[in-house]
Amino acid sequence: MTVIIGLIVVFVCVFVSYGSHGGNLEVLWQPVEIVIIGGSALGAFIIANSKQTLMHSLKCFGEVFANSQPSRQEYIDLLCLLHQFFKLAKMKGFLAIESHVDFPHESSIFSQFPSVLKHHHAVVFICDYFRLVTMGNEDAIQLETLMEKDIEVIAAEKHHVSHAFQQMADGIPALGIVAAVLGIIKTMGAITEPPEVLGKSIGAALVGTFLGVLIAYGVVGPFAAAVGGLHERQMKYYDCIKTGMLAFMQGNPPALAIEFSRKILPEDVQPTFAQLEQVVSTLPTPGS
Repeated sequence: MTVIIGLIVVFVCVFVSYGSHGGNLEVLWQPVEIVIIGGSALGAFIIANSKQTLMHSLKCFGEVFANSQPSRQEYIDLLCLLHQFFKLAKMKGFLAIESHVDFPHESSIFSQFPSVLKHHHAVVFICDYFRLVTMGNEDAIQLETLMEKDIEVIAAEKHHVSHAFQQMADGIPALGIVAAVLGIIKTMGAITEPPEVLGKSIGAALVGTFLGVLIAYGVVGPFAAAVGGLHERQMKYYDCIKTGMLAFMQGNPPALAIEFSRKILPEDVQPTFAQLEQVVSTLPTPGS
């Protein structure tokens, strides 16, 4: 919603201000220049990026406009799921969680929290590291190093999308100049026309430069920043998992381990201690 509001503010301020000072809005409507700038920018974007990045970029449009990031309730569900795993491991040992991580969609613990299951990559992340523990690796330092490398890879893949949009934004002003130059070339071919005709033609050509700058700094650049910010927020989900698991592996009880995870969450999605404690107290005994 904030993205839509921002776009409205940008275009209203630019076009209404221009029109209120006597500017002719019809002159700004230059479909050919829009096609030159937009088409060449899209083509360059396709050339510069892999198929995977292109697919992720398309997905980002929906995510940004829907502000698709974990909510407070989703974090509560995640913390509760971790608590259930920690409690089961505390009561019956790590081998007791093996069946849950091998078949998460059949797990009685995962099934309690469908909001966690929808985060496919996070479920794989959880299962992979619990599986390492069940295989005998209980060294928290080794697990921390491996988790950090894993998270870096996931973050780099996400960051590549925002970087791709930023590169696109950096190139659009130059493409606007290309459109303007083509318009000037067309104008020079009609140099014998009267001044009023040449004036309109030159004005239309300069619209290319205007559109290039406006689209780059008013639309694509801010969108790239929004994608980057969204992905940073999404990565907190993985940090939450890592912090809780490492705290438990270092010998902390389940309730304290998830408290470590809760404390690293952003303020707007962080449940209070009382809220989390109340929900955890109602959970069934894992494995029962």
